[in-house]
Amino acid sequence: MATSEGAGTATSISEEMAGEAAAQGLLTLGVEEEYLLVDAVEPRAVEAVEEVFDQLSDDIRDSVQHELMRSQIETASPPQLELGDLFDSLRRLRTGLAASAERAGVRLIAVGAAPAPGQASRIVDSPRYHRMRERFGDLSPGAGLNGMHVHVSVPDPETGVQILNHLRPWLPILQAATANSPLFAGRDTGYASWRSMLWERWPTVGPTPYLESHEQYETMVSDLVASGAMLDEGMLYWYARLSANYPTVEIRMGDVCPTLDITILLAALTRGLVSTLLREVEDGKPAPNVPHPLVMAAHWRAAHDGLEGLNIDMATREPKPAWKLMRQLFDYVTPELDRHGDLELVTVLMDRLRSSGTGAARQRALLSKQGSVEDVVDWLAAATRGDR
Repeated sequence: MATSEGAGTATSISEEMAGEAAAQGLLTLGVEEEYLLVDAVEPRAVEAVEEVFDQLSDDIRDSVQHELMRSQIETASPPQLELGDLFDSLRRLRTGLAASAERAGVRLIAVGAAPAPGQASRIVDSPRYHRMRERFGDLSPGAGLNGMHVHVSVPDPETGVQILNHLRPWLPILQAATANSPLFAGRDTGYASWRSMLWERWPTVGPTPYLESHEQYETMVSDLVASGAMLDEGMLYWYARLSANYPTVEIRMGDVCPTLDITILLAALTRGLVSTLLREVEDGKPAPNVPHPLVMAAHWRAAHDGLEGLNIDMATREPKPAWKLMRQLFDYVTPELDRHGDLELVTVLMDRLRSSGTGAARQRALLSKQGSVEDVVDWLAAATRGDR
């Protein structure tokens, strides 16, 4: 859920990379992924984060951090310009962290919420997390909720706020593509992303409101802190926000994805979208002020249907097949995918996702075929390692 305990120095953008990006007119890209730790044999979540930390190799240690629960762990990739470099970085983090988990006697799975029954996890022993529990109680049930956050560089906060406005109509379809938590406590919830529904218990979770300026953004953050709805800016859980630590917009409404292919596809589409919208902001094109309840309805639909059902076309306000809207997004950002050198790989990954389905669809197919949550967790562990 990203409680902003700190990502370390691994996510900092170097002056050299910032200069190269500016010279080429390109945007940097980084990804945070949260994972669940499960028993080596059984599908239940286990409190093993400290044991896994003890087994981390030096080459990934600076990119790994705690999450809220003792059954969770998180990685943050260094920012990259080349999509291939991001792929290599995330693969190194996934395989290294999975190996560390195995040395600690557990498994690492990329899933939005715990699929199997089990005891609720305790929180990590940190002053911040204890303050969160005291203030907000048990808003994160079970073993914890695991998301994916994509950081894309922006030139300045004022421009970033305008990009947030332009992003609002597009984020539901990206959320649908990440859907990867249909099972919870051993049963099918009827939702493609049950994590999304559980996450909404937190008071600041939801679509980003339409904002007139960076000044209004800062005022709203201050007002929310003063209200008690969040401890600090790190608890601003809007589906897209300005990063509190880096010169980026952070898109953060999605489940963590089971395979690196899906993660890379959605990261590239997100950068292509932000880059496309940046050009619209620079051209003075106003953002569509889509009614907030309609945006909320589209996000609910994304959580319920994933890509296998319907979502809302924000231009016509009509329900349409989610995959058709996904294709519209791809077509819309194609020029910027091409300019960043991502188009060829994204085209392949789009076809692969269309053929294989989202994480939610694949979990349900396995459950239907095998009839066992154990088989689903076994597949998730292999997919997270990169074996499938």
